[in-house]
Amino acid sequence: MKENQSTNYPALYTLVVVFFFWGFIAAGNSVFIPFCKNYFQLDQFQSQLIDFAFYSAYYIGALLLFIFSTISGRDLVGKWGYKRSIIYGLLFSALGAAAMIIAVEVNVYVGMLIGLFIVALGFSLQQTAANPFAVLLGDPKTGASRVNLGGAINSFGTTIGPLVIGYALFSTFEPISNSEIANLPLNKVVYLYIIVGLLFVLAAGLFHFSKKVPAGVNNEPMESANKAKNTLIVMTILLLLMFIPVFTSYKGETALQIEKLQAQLSTLTDPAAITTLKAQIREIAHPLELKRMAWLVGALLSVIGGLVFAYSKASKNAAGWGAMKYPQLVLGMLALFIYVGVEVAIGSNLGELLTLDEFGSLQSSEITPYVSMYWGGMMIGRWAGAISAFQFTNRTKQILLVIVPIVAFAIIIGVNSLAGFDMSHLLFFIICVAIQIISFFISKEKPARTLLIFGALGLLAMVVGLVSTGMVAIFAFLTGGLACSIMWGSIFSLSIVGLGKYTEQGSAFLVMMILGGAIIPPLQGKLADIIGIHNSYILPLLGFAYIILFAIIVRGFLKKQGIDIDQIESEGGH
Repeated sequence: MKENQSTNYPALYTLVVVFFFWGFIAAGNSVFIPFCKNYFQLDQFQSQLIDFAFYSAYYIGALLLFIFSTISGRDLVGKWGYKRSIIYGLLFSALGAAAMIIAVEVNVYVGMLIGLFIVALGFSLQQTAANPFAVLLGDPKTGASRVNLGGAINSFGTTIGPLVIGYALFSTFEPISNSEIANLPLNKVVYLYIIVGLLFVLAAGLFHFSKKVPAGVNNEPMESANKAKNTLIVMTILLLLMFIPVFTSYKGETALQIEKLQAQLSTLTDPAAITTLKAQIREIAHPLELKRMAWLVGALLSVIGGLVFAYSKASKNAAGWGAMKYPQLVLGMLALFIYVGVEVAIGSNLGELLTLDEFGSLQSSEITPYVSMYWGGMMIGRWAGAISAFQFTNRTKQILLVIVPIVAFAIIIGVNSLAGFDMSHLLFFIICVAIQIISFFISKEKPARTLLIFGALGLLAMVVGLVSTGMVAIFAFLTGGLACSIMWGSIFSLSIVGLGKYTEQGSAFLVMMILGGAIIPPLQGKLADIIGIHNSYILPLLGFAYIILFAIIVRGFLKKQGIDIDQIESEGGH
C-alpha cells in the first residue's frame, strides 16, 4: 500500500455496514435477555445464556481460524482475502438469522441460543477481516481514522438496536407487565430476523458485486505458536467441562423438586403457607446454587489460569509461544477479557436491576431507554475518542471534545423521544457525560493514562451504584458505559505495541478474548440468583480494579522493552 493513496470511499462505506450490524445485535441482546427471562420463566443465569451463546461464538470462531491457520502455516483470512472473508461471514450470519426464525416459530429457547451463536460466528469472521481491511482501503497513516469511523458506526448500532429489538419483542413502546409477556406473540421477532437476514445477504451481495472493493489477499506466513495453540485448546476443554455440570443441574433431581414446589406455590392463597413454602424452596435451592456458582467460578479460573500459565512458561522459554511471549499481550488478553465481560454484564443485568422496588419497579418493556442510554454511552465515548484520529488543530480538538459528546447525548435522547419514551428523567445524565468530558481532557490522548482514569471512573461508579439506590445508583451504573467506551482501543494498543512480526497474531489472540462477554455475564447472573441483582454488581467493580492494575503494570513492561508509552496510538472500538 502506497502512502498518500486516496481512501477508497465506496468500499469503506460498504464496509462500515458490518460494523453497524455488530453493535445493533449485541446491544439488542440487553433487551432480549429480560424478555426471555419472563417469557420462558428463567432464572437470571439462564437468561444470561444469551450472552454466553453470542460471545462464546466470537471466541470459538477466532480460535478455529487460528488453529486452521497454524496447521496450514498461512493466515486463513488473509488467504481467502478480506473481501471474501467478510462475504462468508455475512452469509454465515444470514444462516444464523434463519435458524433464529425457526427457533422463534417453534418457541424453543435453546434454538434461539443456537441461532444467536451462528449469527455471532459470522460476526467473528467479519471482525477478523474488517479492521485490517479498513486500514487497507487508503493511506496507512490514516488507517486509524477509518477504523474509528467503523467504531463510531458500530456504537450508533448499539443505540438503535435496543429500540428496534424492544419494539419487535413487545410490539409497542407502551408499558407491558412482566406477567403479560408470556402471552405475547413473537411474529414481529420473526419479521425482524427476516429483515436482518436479508440485510446480511444484501450486504454480502454488495461486497461480491462491487468492482471498487479490493480482494485484500494477504499471503504473509503465519508465525509459529504451537504451545499457545495447545494452551488455548486445553483452556477451551476446561471451560466446557465447567459449564456442563451447570447445564445438566437444571434437569437434575433437586431442580425438578424445586420446580414442583414452585408450581405448588402458584396455587396457594394463604400468606402463612406461601411464606413457609418459599422458605422450604430457598433451603433446598441454596446448596444447589452454591454448587453451580462454584463451577462457574471454575470456568473463570480456567481462563485466568490458562493465561497465567502461558505468561509463566513463555517468560522462561519463549520458543513456541508466538505472540504470547510478550507479557503486555498476555496481561492485555486478560484485561480485554475482563473489560468485555464487564461491559456486557453491566448492560445485560440492568433490566433485572430496574425491576427492584428501590430502582423504580419497571417492567421489562420499560427498560429500553435505559439500555439505549447505557450502550449510547459507548457511542458518546467512542465518538469523542475518534477525534484524536483526525488532523485537527489542538484548539479544534478541544472544542470538539466538548461538542461531540453533547451532540451524541442529544442523539440518544432524540431517537428515544421519537420512539415515544419520556426521557426527561434521563436528561440529568448530562452531568455524568460532563465528568467523562473532563476525564478526556485529563487523559491527554495517552492510552495508559486514559485507561487508568477511565478505569477509576468505572470503579467509582460501581461503588456509588452499590451503596445507593434510585436514580443516583441508576446513573452510576449507566456511567459504566461511559467508562468502558474507550477501553477496547486503549487495552488493544497497549497490548500489541512492540510485537513486531507477531502483531497480527497478537491481534487475533485479543479478539478471542471477547470470550469475556460469554463468561462474566452468566457468572454475575448466578451471583445475582444467590445474593441479589444489586449486590451482584460487585463483580464489575472487581473487573475495573484489574483494568486499573493493568494500566499501572503495563508501563513497567513496556519501559523495559524501551518503548515510549506516550507515543502509542489507540486502535478503534470492536
